Amino acid sequence: MASLSRDFSHVPNFTDYMAIAVELVLRIPGEKLRILDMPAGNGMVSDFLRKQGHDVTSADINSERPDYAYVNMEQPLPFEDAAFDVVVCLEGVEHVIEPNSFISEMCRVVKPGGHIIVSMPNVQALYSRLEFLFTGTMFQFDPRFSRHPRGRLVDRGHISPLSLAQLHYLFAEHGASLVEATGDKIKRKALLPIYGVLWAFNMLAAKLRTRKLPRVTDTTGENRELHGLYRFMTRARPMMSRSLVTCWKRA
Repeated sequence: MASLSRDFSHVPNFTDYMAIAVELVLRIPGEKLRILDMPAGNGMVSDFLRKQGHDVTSADINSERPDYAYVNMEQPLPFEDAAFDVVVCLEGVEHVIEPNSFISEMCRVVKPGGHIIVSMPNVQALYSRLEFLFTGTMFQFDPRFSRHPRGRLVDRGHISPLSLAQLHYLFAEHGASLVEATGDKIKRKALLPIYGVLWAFNMLAAKLRTRKLPRVTDTTGENRELHGLYRFMTRARPMMSRSLVTCWKRA
């Protein structure tokens, strides 16, 4: 297992997106929730949630700690249906080549009414849009930092950029709806004046698009969800943060 540690890396500290994810978990009712933390990385999120009295299963493909459940996120998860109240997946979805299959598996192992909390690089952020304009690549998805396995078990890097709209579609496909969308620190605060102009145009575009939908008060189902999605997409944090942090609830 030692070779896995060299081929799979993780951040060494308790990050802002981890703190936000933990806060979202603590809002969920229940004194001892069954939580899957995957990929568990350095184990800090698992440790924090255990101290709050929750029953946490740490899962990863690395060998950081001997008590980790072995999980390859590109394969079916080794857990029963509806085994957990909460699944926490921080900076994981963007590393798999088939995010739809992985999201399907997360929805499968969480119970009906359970929650899935996901963080990933915020490719819809205004900074990422500027980066794409000038380089043709999204924020944190420079092809120099991705790898092909070529028969080896290695971290692919950031290969699957997903916007909030794409996540919304994939989770809905597997019976989960958006509860919260936020983010961590603002990327490149020096660009705030430019962000303000871009944000105004984005708000206008969203308003024009939602005008074509029936009023929220007159709708149910998909149209109501679309109104909600556009509200989340035009919030400050999803528009400007480095990492997008979302919470989904399985029907």
